[in-house]
Amino acid sequence: MNIPEFDFSVDLLKVILWQYNDAEKIQSLLEQKQSWYNSNQAGFWQKWYRDVFDLTTANDFGLAVWAIILEIPLIACFDKSEDDAPAFGFGGNYQNFGSGNFFATQANNIKLTTEQKRLIIKLRYFQLVSKGTIPEINLFLKSLFDEAYVLDTYNMQYVSYVINTEISSEFQFILQTYDLLPRPAGVGKRIIYGRNDLFGFEQHYQNFSNSVLANITDYKV
Repeated sequence: MNIPEFDFSVDLLKVILWQYNDAEKIQSLLEQKQSWYNSNQAGFWQKWYRDVFDLTTANDFGLAVWAIILEIPLIACFDKSEDDAPAFGFGGNYQNFGSGNFFATQANNIKLTTEQKRLIIKLRYFQLVSKGTIPEINLFLKSLFDEAYVLDTYNMQYVSYVINTEISSEFQFILQTYDLLPRPAGVGKRIIYGRNDLFGFEQHYQNFSNSVLANITDYKV
């Protein structure tokens, strides 16, 4: 997204007519008013540009404004487990290692960092303006993640997103909860998280006559 440069300055001294150039009191009044404009009017718009308008520098308030405009929530809630859901643990209370059992007893919200919110807003923005072509999506992904790209499966069933950058489990949950990844209309998506704790042998990290033993999660929508 190319953002034009804005000039927020106001030169009040331009309004002085030439015959009043030597009027010291008028000059002093306008200079004081100019100083007020510099610190309040221009300063306000500079901060607004930085904290709200520019997605690369917006703070939490600015990102909340963008979330309202783009109609995307910046929180995600996961429900509590069903009463009859299987709980995994040890002993009579199904405890894990020194804590409670692996069972969500109540609903909870996922708290996102400012940078995670910024990433969500950028994904939503690009989703709305994108034409959905593979080269365009790859160029956008390169600007967001260190190593990520999309592959065309050539069958219009789904496209595969390969994310080789380590991202948090909270953000993975966001990607699963909200349909944010851009792609052609009517085409599903498949996300592969790779390059995390690879295990294998030789140059290509192969296992026993097969591919790499990588921590990869994928799903289709």
